[in-house]
Amino acid sequence: MLQQIQSYLKFQWNATSEHGVHSPFVFDLVRNCFYDTTNYEEYEVLDNYRNQLLNDHNTIEVTDFGADSRVFKSNTREIAAIAKNAGISRKRAQLLFRLVRYFQPTEILEIGTSLGLATSALALGNKNSTITTLEGCPSTSQKSKEESQKFGFKNIEFITTEFSSYLNNLKLETLNKTNQKNFDCIYFDGNHSKKATLEYFETLLPSITNETIWIFDDIHWSQDMEEAWEIIKDHPKVTVTIDTFQWGLVFFRKEQNKEHFCIKTEQNLSSMFFEKIRI
Repeated sequence: MLQQIQSYLKFQWNATSEHGVHSPFVFDLVRNCFYDTTNYEEYEVLDNYRNQLLNDHNTIEVTDFGADSRVFKSNTREIAAIAKNAGISRKRAQLLFRLVRYFQPTEILEIGTSLGLATSALALGNKNSTITTLEGCPSTSQKSKEESQKFGFKNIEFITTEFSSYLNNLKLETLNKTNQKNFDCIYFDGNHSKKATLEYFETLLPSITNETIWIFDDIHWSQDMEEAWEIIKDHPKVTVTIDTFQWGLVFFRKEQNKEHFCIKTEQNLSSMFFEKIRI
């Protein structure tokens, strides 16, 4: 808790809005995506998806492979409680939707499906994209698949797998140039540990292009994750990063000078912080 408070205060001190950004690429992203106040009709779909889960009081047996939950003490968990405490927030789901709408990636990978709250935002951002979403827990993967079918999402492939196993096989495919699959956008929301995060990062590096966007969730979750974030920022192939406190956005644009930004989103940062530390 103390580490997160310190990280939050440091972020508040360093963060700026679009007015403190001198990179045209980042300025346009912040102004026309982060601060886009349009009330998109897809937001209603995202709210309905969330409310469906929040009203589901059935329980499932959850298998945890990553960092331990800070709320749940048992693996038997109510679906509504998972959606409330461990799922992406309403505001962040809207921002994720806008990011996909802004960049229009066609091949998206999500590492960590959970109940599909973020998955639905990815799918709605570009309905012509293909979403591959990975989840280690069979129960939550099945539940998110069922919910997505209710809402008519047709561009999502659900894969129940151990993340490293899937990604290592993907790396072999990339190196062998066989069945190569380059993802335009990757949302990392699985195992929130330094070791796993850096393993995923290194494994997926061969797939990057100049237009790739990677989004790392919970970069200030722990000192461990903050160390991983600093290593990612320093990698020679990384040119631009954006720290939004909750997320770390990574770009590999060769024409850009190496720059790191701390950007306030449109959310109330105090609310976002207390929302974050509860899980």
